[in-house]
Amino acid sequence: MQQQKLQNTVISTERLYLKRFSPHDAPFFFNMNLDQEVMQYTGDPPFKNIEETRAFIESYDHYEKYDYGRWSVYLKENEQYIGFCGLKYSEDKEEIDIGFRFVKDHWNKGYATEAALGCFDYAQKHGIQKIVARANERNKASLKVIQKLGMTFTHFFEENKEKWHQYEIHFD
Repeated sequence: MQQQKLQNTVISTERLYLKRFSPHDAPFFFNMNLDQEVMQYTGDPPFKNIEETRAFIESYDHYEKYDYGRWSVYLKENEQYIGFCGLKYSEDKEEIDIGFRFVKDHWNKGYATEAALGCFDYAQKHGIQKIVARANERNKASLKVIQKLGMTFTHFFEENKEKWHQYEIHFD
């Protein structure tokens, strides 16, 4: 099992490693998305079951299409799944966003910031010049992370009758 995880590692930080999604992640991903508190500001519905989660993972094509995507986040100390973080290209908006979602037991420990900074490093090494971030205005924790990342507020927008903030960061 360890060999499979290490094989898919894309980013390594001080406390974390980020790896491509794999079917092994399905039960962890599914359980994280069952938590209403985790999901309340995402706008995403939870998966119906582990099979649906596994099907999502198996059909996830961003790594092949763009050479990046969302990545599963594991603690280095015990190889525990704690969430995901990564980059996502939006074809309709023609932009790349940073996104993260973590198991509630691992909130407020700096993991989202650490993982996102690892993604920024990856982006710079791969010639990505701009990344955006969006957060529901009620999601104070995500807004705090986005600001800690050094991202600059650009505008408000409304989606599904909710007010959102958008930020961006540019790399040379």
